[in-house]
Amino acid sequence: MTLSDVAQAAGVSIATASWAINDNKKVRIPEATRVKVRKVADRLGYRPNALAKGLAQGASSLIGFVADGVATTPFAGQMIAGAQEEAWAHGKLLLVVNTNGETALEESALALLREHQVQGVIYSTWYHRSVAFPKGLEGIPTVLVNCFDDDNSHAVVVPDEEQGGYAATSELLKAGHRRVMFLNTVSPSPARTDRLKGYRRALDEWGVAFDEALVVPVRPDQDGGYAAARTVVKSGVEAVFCHNDRVAMGLYDGLKERGVSIPDDVSVVGFDNQEVISAHLHPALTTVGLPHYELGVLGVRRLLAMDEIPSEEGADQLRTLVECPTVRRDSVRTL
Repeated sequence: MTLSDVAQAAGVSIATASWAINDNKKVRIPEATRVKVRKVADRLGYRPNALAKGLAQGASSLIGFVADGVATTPFAGQMIAGAQEEAWAHGKLLLVVNTNGETALEESALALLREHQVQGVIYSTWYHRSVAFPKGLEGIPTVLVNCFDDDNSHAVVVPDEEQGGYAATSELLKAGHRRVMFLNTVSPSPARTDRLKGYRRALDEWGVAFDEALVVPVRPDQDGGYAAARTVVKSGVEAVFCHNDRVAMGLYDGLKERGVSIPDDVSVVGFDNQEVISAHLHPALTTVGLPHYELGVLGVRRLLAMDEIPSEEGADQLRTLVECPTVRRDSVRTL
């Protein structure tokens, strides 16, 4: 079934049929004609070409999702699923491009999105960090998800790392522990800085003095946690907040080798909620999750609301912080 068939059945020109079906507001045609053409199209089972409709309206129903490697991470499916479902709920289609951090591929992808006249772009990174805003996105409505630009001049949706650090530490303090060690990453990142702020804020609210010796820098992986087990045992602390679940997994192994029981001797809280790790450790790990699904949802929601957002917004208004939820399992003992 073609547009010509619809036009003939409705008794109008092909141009008028196109304007009616694609809802081109720039062309004035009688509302009765618009309704008639659409009814005929529905009766004949005609489906308009989405790209052609976009060209007619000056914008398509596509939303671009550009990532530097997010599609290869354990959390990718959650973020993409959140963005995709929110886009679909608004009648939009998500076009996902994974650049693997390659500049040439990113430039080509952005040029392709421009050609398709996407309504806007979600630009995401696989871990929370600062980025240089891509030149190819200038002039296109864009929301940065899980990343932020250096000059804080664009809308961003990022995890609330400080709240997450606060939640993880509070979980141990609420259980009655007062000597809480924080195994923090050596890698510079918002996660390193802000989770430490959250740790300190929780201690302050519970009236526990901050002890710099209890903040131990480690590699953010299983080897880092394993190596830290010696320090944990030597310090005599009763609870440990690990920078991520991989560090916690290594700590489990190191403590077990030293005859230290979790949670009977030491309570442990992780971060990230990598379920392939946290849910299958013994005992299962209490952790704080990164809200990847919600990041995707809110990224699209923020993008679609851009026309309603004043352009003179300050940095605080441009930044959306997403809460990191606590997932309680069996690695924390209440004293």
